[in-house]
Amino acid sequence: MKSPFIVANWKMNKTIGEATEYAGRLKGSVSDLLEVHVILAAPFTALWPLAEVIRGSRIALAAQNIHWEDGGPYTGEISALQARDAGCNYVILGHSERRQHFGEGYEQVNKKIQAALRHDLNPIVCLGESLKERESNQTLEVIEEQMEKGLAGISPERFKTVLIAYEPVWAIGTGRPVTPQQAAEAHGFIRRKVRDLFGPLAGSSVRILYGGSVTRENAAVLMGEPEVDGLLVGGASLRFEEFSQIIDRAAQRSAS
Repeated sequence: MKSPFIVANWKMNKTIGEATEYAGRLKGSVSDLLEVHVILAAPFTALWPLAEVIRGSRIALAAQNIHWEDGGPYTGEISALQARDAGCNYVILGHSERRQHFGEGYEQVNKKIQAALRHDLNPIVCLGESLKERESNQTLEVIEEQMEKGLAGISPERFKTVLIAYEPVWAIGTGRPVTPQQAAEAHGFIRRKVRDLFGPLAGSSVRILYGGSVTRENAAVLMGEPEVDGLLVGGASLRFEEFSQIIDRAAQRSAS
């Protein structure tokens, strides 16, 4: 069984002090969990201070976004090179909130993935359908288009470091997660599509995470699905005790 990835996406939350205090506590609580990969996706302001706190621990750091250029006149943006320099090993790309609030399309997401790979940042690529698309039975068609356009031009060799997060838009922050059966169907389709695009080895090895109203109450059930390789946790990750319990449930699943 592959070791699960548990990612905390703090979004636009936490000051530097709050972030470092949280990370210090988490560093101690996960020191013995060799079977779980824990990643903190923090605001840009907290990345370097967090990198110092978690240095030498089992926690990795992720940026929540990057620009596709390495530098230039892009006020307010951050490059893959800068994210790496701040201590990141991962970056979340294509999140539905970036698509919804900032108009990101397939071409932009693809260029950002390419930029991340150029600088050895592991992309966590988000996919997912809207409620209207789900109710119209278009889920798999939407995922397929997102994968084909978002991952265009990436070689099988480069794809090895890509993680995928299935995040149905209608479940993010709504308290309405998918059923385990819905997650299993989407994850299974994504794995088959990866196999078609990048070969059988990629299909079997790619890590596919679930995100969307993950809580300590549903984490164990979601992680019980064989196709779910981890969780991308939003609101629940802001609360240390709850996120710690989600990590513990993932560890129990991995050990069983």
